[in-house]
Amino acid sequence: MDFTLTSEQLMLKENVGEFARRELAPSVRELEEKEEFSLENFRKMASLGLVGSPCPEEYGGAGPNDLVSEVVILEEIAKYDCSSAANLQAHWAIPKMIYGVGTEVQKQRYLKWLCSGEWVGAFAQTEPSAGSDAASIRTRARLENGSYVIDGEKCFITQGAEANIIIVMARTGGDHGPEGISAFLVEKGTPGLIYSKKELKMGNRASSAYALTFDHCRIPAENLLAPEGKGFKTAMRMLSGGRVYVAAMAVGQAQAALDATLEYAKVREQFGKPIGKFQAIQLMLADMAMQIESARLLMYYAAWLKDNHCPFNRYASMAKTFASDIAMKVAVDAVQIFGGYGYMRDYPVERIMRNVKLLQIVEGTNQIQRLIIARDMLGEKGPFRDAY
Repeated sequence: MDFTLTSEQLMLKENVGEFARRELAPSVRELEEKEEFSLENFRKMASLGLVGSPCPEEYGGAGPNDLVSEVVILEEIAKYDCSSAANLQAHWAIPKMIYGVGTEVQKQRYLKWLCSGEWVGAFAQTEPSAGSDAASIRTRARLENGSYVIDGEKCFITQGAEANIIIVMARTGGDHGPEGISAFLVEKGTPGLIYSKKELKMGNRASSAYALTFDHCRIPAENLLAPEGKGFKTAMRMLSGGRVYVAAMAVGQAQAALDATLEYAKVREQFGKPIGKFQAIQLMLADMAMQIESARLLMYYAAWLKDNHCPFNRYASMAKTFASDIAMKVAVDAVQIFGGYGYMRDYPVERIMRNVKLLQIVEGTNQIQRLIIARDMLGEKGPFRDAY
């Protein structure tokens, strides 16, 4: 087993990191303060081919990339701009699903726009009453005179109002569970699609989130994505790398916190010498570095398993949980080492601490991930394994 990145992946890492440092990092604080999604930054990522990574060139993409390459991209983006990494990761779900299970008509209609960055995509699954219990959604779609009519509510939908196309999960049969949930393509401007609320978030503020309402939202029958009733399981299968994506963002933010703390420890003086000379600080820095490297290796292992067609769901949950927990610990330690300055917005570590908290929650909370891991180890089946 070789975890050495290929020459292509090393070049990708270097190019994406330099791009993010030069093009994205300078605007992070301003966009976070304004709480604005940046279409300009999104299209900058598109110009580098990053937005079209899930799809091959024949559909306008730059991939499809293997999962290891995708986590390399997200880690480097997140190191400099976690919101842009979240926006990119959320967008990837749309071309990935359309390419994976869409009809040829759907592929031809949507992928060129999504891969070029002209269109932004969003994925609408979560509801006020369906969070960790992801398969308990209540939004419904009924077939009526050759069209589907969608009614219901969604919440916490990343870039929901900016999206030109949204994959909406809605129930076409049954009252609970994954069976009977279908996936639909809903375009911006469709009557009955209402942007009911912009969420005000603790962190990742330049990655917008919206509550959406579907009020007799009528779409053509051909906008059904995947067979009726199979949308949920199809989405979970197609987007199974999402937990490893979260791990990559966590590792990137943790590395950013450590890098900033190392520089600060060299120049901040107390009692006549840099604080990096004090053993207590050195022990904290060493722990931070070990924890980040452990999380990175677990992330790479989970991605490697998927790329090599091995069972990986348990390790995806492990990577997501461990990396996000470590990122939170590293961020808290970074703020502690910065002292009073760490609590101020003039320094990046307070923002990192706010950002990484979300990573312990999204793609299934870390408590749910621990249940998935344990029940997989025990060979059990149940709602938590079925839901993710």
